[in-house]
Amino acid sequence: MKQSLQLKIGHQLTMTPQLQQAIRLLQLSTLDLQAEIQEALESNPLLEASESDDGSDSSSESNNDNHSDGEADRNSSDTRDTSRDDNRDESADTRLDANERDDNQDENNWNDDIPTDLAVDTSWDDVYQANSFSNTGLARQEDDEFDYDSRRTATEDLNDHLIWQLNLTPMSDRDLLIAEAIIDAVLPSGMLGQSLEDISSGLDRELEDLEEDEVIAVLHRVQQFDPPGVASRDVRECLLIQLKQFDQSLPEVLKAKELIENYLELLGSRDFKTLMRKLRIKEKELQAAIAVIHSLTPRPGDIIDSSSTEYVVPDVFVRKEHNRWTVQLNPDIAPKIRINADYAALVKRADSSADNTFIRDNLQEARWFLKSLQSRNETLLKVATCIVEKQQGFLDFGPEAMKPMVLHDVAEIVGMHESTISRVTTQKYMHTPQGIFELKYFFSSHVATESGGECSSTAIRAIIKKLIAAENPRKPLSDSKMTGLLEEQGIKVARRTIAKYRESLGIPPSNERKQLI
Repeated sequence: MKQSLQLKIGHQLTMTPQLQQAIRLLQLSTLDLQAEIQEALESNPLLEASESDDGSDSSSESNNDNHSDGEADRNSSDTRDTSRDDNRDESADTRLDANERDDNQDENNWNDDIPTDLAVDTSWDDVYQANSFSNTGLARQEDDEFDYDSRRTATEDLNDHLIWQLNLTPMSDRDLLIAEAIIDAVLPSGMLGQSLEDISSGLDRELEDLEEDEVIAVLHRVQQFDPPGVASRDVRECLLIQLKQFDQSLPEVLKAKELIENYLELLGSRDFKTLMRKLRIKEKELQAAIAVIHSLTPRPGDIIDSSSTEYVVPDVFVRKEHNRWTVQLNPDIAPKIRINADYAALVKRADSSADNTFIRDNLQEARWFLKSLQSRNETLLKVATCIVEKQQGFLDFGPEAMKPMVLHDVAEIVGMHESTISRVTTQKYMHTPQGIFELKYFFSSHVATESGGECSSTAIRAIIKKLIAAENPRKPLSDSKMTGLLEEQGIKVARRTIAKYRESLGIPPSNERKQLI
């Protein structure tokens, strides 16, 4: 076979490192972005935090960075109006003054030889030397004897809570082993996940001549732990244990106990007439007994919440000023950073020493990081402004006035791809007079109306929620009835669609919503 060389022309999709970094920052949430910026401040000596809020910081950055890096701070406080004229004014405000650029041009000669772009399909380490910042972080970790932050943020689950109480309870060694086996069998809901036979068989190797009565006796002691009703074998036992905390002389408590012991299934089906006949009581007495049962919890383990708290920080503020809705980025979502002018000035040296190469590499990385932040802020502001323009009815009147909107609609207006819009709207929140909502909340499908218009699924959910809130508790609205009520408003929705929207709102069916007044 003869070897030969051939030339081919073709198209290939490639991504530069700058674009990869910009996309990664774009899809970060507010808290993740703050952590990313803090990590960049700790790893890159050319970046520093800006304490003041005036424009002097941004201008000082632009002196060393072609007037582009300092804009990341000022764009975070830009405000856009929903009108097109005001949008043009805002975009003009975000640009540096031409005279200021000319005045600082002489001081920018030192970075003329720094490339503006890396070659495609490359990484930072392919062009610049790898930094030893990770080693510095490891050394800092080795110097610290204790990680106090991680110790303070540790959460306690239900098993830890029960073990802590077990250590304070006087027990024999034999009973202690049985109690530990019972606690290990407790589910996160607080219910016992294994039968007593399984627990006993698992202890046969450690304890000789173990009888089931011993396990039951220890189980009753564990069931006295906090939260009340823990380690119960079924819902009936759980509710009866919690009911022991009430005054047993009260008539409603006695009726509640009888109801749980004998007629819990009828209570679940809400057959109130049969319950009154079985218990031989009147409606008010039954209502008082049911109120006692409602104060109990069938999942006692939920009281011990081991999940960490998730905070929502709005990325965008929407306000109405002079009868116009304005959009403003949250200025506090990220630390204000800039390039250190003193370190950047050292790049003026023309030598190729290791120190100078180190500074040049970090300066270029800092420039790209600030540009990525600026691009993220601009994209987020554009998308938020577009959403506000199309959903002004929601801002004025609430969810019932929500208009149908999909990602393609916003992508066409802002001139971006739908995938970019999806990244921008994920884990980004907007603060409005109606509350704080994720940007994805404003996107919904549509349902046709009799007049030829469209109604969003979010608006239909709001109408369903409003109808159920105003229904008669004795005769709650069925899905078919709500379908007819929506048809009277000109909205054609199938019954199964109503059921799907109702379930998405966490609302039970009509037979489970029935209650006594």
